Amino acid sequence: MNYYDYIKPVLFKFQPETAHHIAESVLRVPNVCPTPFNFFKKSHFINDDILKQELFNRIFPNPVGLGAGFDKNATMIRGMQILGFGYTEIGTITPKPQAGNPKPRMFRHIEEETIQNAMGFNNDGMEIAKKRLEDIYPFQTPIGVNIGKNKITPEDKAIDDYTTLIKTFKDLGDYLVINISSPNTPGLRDLQNEEFITKLFKEAKALTDKPILLKIAPDMTPEDAVALTTLAVEKGADGIIATNTTIDYSLVKNPKDIGGLSGAVLKEKSFKIFEAIAKELYGKTVLISVGGIDSAQEAYRRIKAGASLVQILSGLIFHGPDMIMNINKELIELLKADGYTNITQAIGTDRK
Repeated sequence: MNYYDYIKPVLFKFQPETAHHIAESVLRVPNVCPTPFNFFKKSHFINDDILKQELFNRIFPNPVGLGAGFDKNATMIRGMQILGFGYTEIGTITPKPQAGNPKPRMFRHIEEETIQNAMGFNNDGMEIAKKRLEDIYPFQTPIGVNIGKNKITPEDKAIDDYTTLIKTFKDLGDYLVINISSPNTPGLRDLQNEEFITKLFKEAKALTDKPILLKIAPDMTPEDAVALTTLAVEKGADGIIATNTTIDYSLVKNPKDIGGLSGAVLKEKSFKIFEAIAKELYGKTVLISVGGIDSAQEAYRRIKAGASLVQILSGLIFHGPDMIMNINKELIELLKADGYTNITQAIGTDRK
């Protein structure tokens, strides 16, 4: 047993959102007192040229990033680097502070290693996140900023929220992510349509040269996912993140009737959508895969399918702080076993 096997039962006695706040409290400490964490960072942040690649005019020291939803308010960026993440995606951030949905709104499906969340973009809002990023950016590892509309913003005004956020964060992150795929904001997924995507990217690309990516939901047909993402790239998207959480509650035995599922049960559903997109868009844009990635083998499958980067979220809750270190160490072994000297040689090998 490793140390997390002893810690996890204690954490799991708390409500999931409470446990998250406990973890956040620990991971915020490096902001004011980094020295005690230096040993942990030295062992967990894998620094090997075989994993390094340049994307978005930044060096990504390894391909494993923190997916949006864990560090909603840009409070744990230093902590995530200490855990070994090669980059961090914060958010989702909305223009105005937002309390989110009523509690309880996060649930564990322990047997399935799955989290169900109906958080509803709870965050401190754009201005507070901006101040925090101003204190830390540019950072040693890349930072992505995931943005979304406020719940009270009507759909016909949604584009104003996104353009406001782009103006605010275009110089405070290495890439931006348009989130229109969360199931927890009413009407948000309705924005996954040709008219909105076309208008949004036209306005967004006029505002900044910063890379802007689109994050999509897994609950559409592969054909629709390909059509939507192809359109987005044609209109200026610099990358695609696939996928967000799923509302396919049949994947767990005892689901709640709210929120989206992330974690192990999302693995194959997410991969199916990602692979369909990669068959069409590999080599044309940057692809990032997220959803059920809990091992080096799964990360490597996504990389060979066409992902330049992968993201972890729920796996961290079930497998603990050593997970990122272990994935990166094992990725190095997998790359070397296949005769590669750099990760870029492995990306998309299943597409060639």
